[in-house]
Amino acid sequence: MAVTAQMVKELRETTGAGMMDAKKALTECDGNMDAAIDWLRTKGLAKAAKKADRVAAEGLIGVAVTTGRGVAIEINSETDFVAKNTDFQALVRDVAKTALEVGESVEVVKAAALNGKTVDEVLGEAIARIGENMTFRRLHILEGDTIVSYVHNAAAPEMGKIGVLVALKGDAAKAQEIGKQFAMHIAATAPISLNEASLEPAVLERELQVQTAKALEENATSAKPKPEQVIHNNIIPGRMKKFLEEVTLVNQKFVMNPDVTVAQAATEAGVEITGFARLAVGEGVEKKEEDFAAEVAKMVGA
Repeated sequence: MAVTAQMVKELRETTGAGMMDAKKALTECDGNMDAAIDWLRTKGLAKAAKKADRVAAEGLIGVAVTTGRGVAIEINSETDFVAKNTDFQALVRDVAKTALEVGESVEVVKAAALNGKTVDEVLGEAIARIGENMTFRRLHILEGDTIVSYVHNAAAPEMGKIGVLVALKGDAAKAQEIGKQFAMHIAATAPISLNEASLEPAVLERELQVQTAKALEENATSAKPKPEQVIHNNIIPGRMKKFLEEVTLVNQKFVMNPDVTVAQAATEAGVEITGFARLAVGEGVEKKEEDFAAEVAKMVGA
């Protein structure tokens, strides 16, 4: 596969690697972006890519909570201007409330009643009225004894660029109080799972392969190589432990008090985190690159 300048640019933005390193990685990996990321990490030229950084689409995350249940939804728009539109914000709020009552999937919510019509019909009318395409892209339902919500970069109450839900067991008042802090922590650190048990095996296996290749390569070029059993029994397990501390919520250092982990902070508060959800606008959406000058020229008929 031919390596394009756009591919190099995307890899650089994702990993922070240099231009020539990014190009070489893509060449070595035949244009495979994920393999190129791993190649760079193996060579010590990049940190783990955070997919949450590749935010492209516009729109809002809306959250709604009731006793024992919470929902976070994402509705995308073409421009950020629409996200500031009170009409659009009302739509997000109404759909979130409907999803809280009937939400099982996007399809179920689209077919649900809202103001005498289906949610899908209301969305279609909003598109026609506001004059911009919109997409009800996804939702996440979370259930538990106590559900706490938080929105970051709020555009209006209960909606913003990042929405978080946290489920907790324990005293309800304590859960509400510290739950908000945990939700803010999740918004900032973007953990990918609650704990090691809930981490996708494929993610763990991929990280193990990267760390193994990296440790063996570093050892092979070291002035004083260590015995291979030291690499496998000490170095690699140590690096995997560090990885789990970075990506699993309960093992992360608590942002509000880095002297303790999130799990320790929960225990001290007399609660237990049983689940969470974090949605950021545009995660995983590839945005079409626009040539602004050409677009303007086309609009004026040049």
